[in-house]
Amino acid sequence: MVESTARVRHIRVTPQKARRVVNLIRGKQALEALAILKFAPQGASEPVYKVVASAIANARVKADKDSQFLDERDLYIAKAFVDEGATLKRFRPRAQGRAFRINKRTSHITVVLATPELAEAEKGSSK
Repeated sequence: MVESTARVRHIRVTPQKARRVVNLIRGKQALEALAILKFAPQGASEPVYKVVASAIANARVKADKDSQFLDERDLYIAKAFVDEGATLKRFRPRAQGRAFRINKRTSHITVVLATPELAEAEKGSSK
């Protein structure tokens, strides 16, 4: 019963584009999610891949610390979400002395991995 979290902040990809990628892997097995992300054509798939890989490594470290057995094939993505980060505001010169604003958006990506026993225990306690 291991639960691990990985979070990356201020990634230079818009939250809307990152959410498209995160929606592909939500609820899937962690190793299957890595395979999906490896071949996804979206640019946001690389940082999401790194976050999922980091969450797997965090689970391994947590299990070693607690002296528990961990099979990485049992891990699945319990929660995955993208929040909006700080927006970098830039200006683009336009004709006749005008300036248009360009918003360079950033994202905070969070992935939580869990083992199926942990999910069943949570379902049993909520009833």
